[in-house]
Amino acid sequence: MTENGSPTPWGLIVGSSSGFGAAVSLELARSGLNILGVHFDRRQNMPQVEQVIARIRETGRDVLFYNINAADPAKRAEALNQMQEHWKKLGGEHFVKVLLHSVAFGSLKPYVGESPEEELTQQQMDMTVDVMGNNLVYWTQELFRRKMLARGSRIYAMTSAGGHSVIPNYGAVSAAKAVMESHIRQLAYELMPYGITANAIQAGITITAASGKIPGIEKLAEFARLRNPGGRLTTPEDVAQAISALMDDKTHWLTGNVIRVDGGEDIVT
Repeated sequence: MTENGSPTPWGLIVGSSSGFGAAVSLELARSGLNILGVHFDRRQNMPQVEQVIARIRETGRDVLFYNINAADPAKRAEALNQMQEHWKKLGGEHFVKVLLHSVAFGSLKPYVGESPEEELTQQQMDMTVDVMGNNLVYWTQELFRRKMLARGSRIYAMTSAGGHSVIPNYGAVSAAKAVMESHIRQLAYELMPYGITANAIQAGITITAASGKIPGIEKLAEFARLRNPGGRLTTPEDVAQAISALMDDKTHWLTGNVIRVDGGEDIVT
C-alpha cells in the first residue's frame, strides 16, 4: 500500500532490457511505479540488463526482472506466480498500473525470392505474428484472470508506421503490428467496463538494437530525419515520457487508439 492507503502501482514491461522497454521502465520508476520487467537475453547481454536494473533501483523503486521467453505459456505463468508471491511478501494491495508490450522478435525476410531459402517461411510468419502481435492478448488474459489489473490500469503496445505502410523486408513484422493494433481495439472494447484502457503507441523511426537489424535502416532513418517536422529522429525517451504522461487517471476515457509519438513524422508524405 502507498502512504495514503491506496494500492501500490507497478509497471510491467514485456521487453524491458533495451530500447523502448528499458526507457519506459526507467521513466515509470521516476514517475513513482515499481517495475516488473520481462526480457529474453543471452549471457553476453546481461551486463547491459544489469545496468538497466541498477538505474531503476537508483530511483528508489522496487524492481524485479525475469529473463524468460515471453511467448512461452509455462514461463509466463511461472513469472506471474513469482510476481504475486513477491507482492504477498510485501503485504498490502498491489496492481499493474501500466502494462507495456514492447517485444521485438521477428523475421525480416522478403515474401518472394529467387529461391525458397531467401523467402519468409510459414513458421517464421507464424512466429513473428504470434510473438509480436498475439502475445499481447495472452499476457493481458493472465493478468486479468489473476486480478493483477484494476480500474485505472493502462495497457500499451508498441506499433510503427510499418503497420500500415510498406518497408522492405518488414512484411511479417508489419503483419504483426497490424494484428496487434486489432487486438488493442478489441481489448479496449472488452476492458472498458472494468475501467482499463488499451492503446497502441506508434513511435517514429528510432535507432535501437532491434531496429538496427532492419535491412536499409540507415536510409530509412535519414529519410525520416529529413521529413520530420521536429528535425530529428524519435528517441526511446520521447516514447517513455509520453507513456508516463498518458498513464494519468485523467486519461480514463482515452482508449482503443493508435497514438503517434513521432514529432509529426507520419503525417508528412
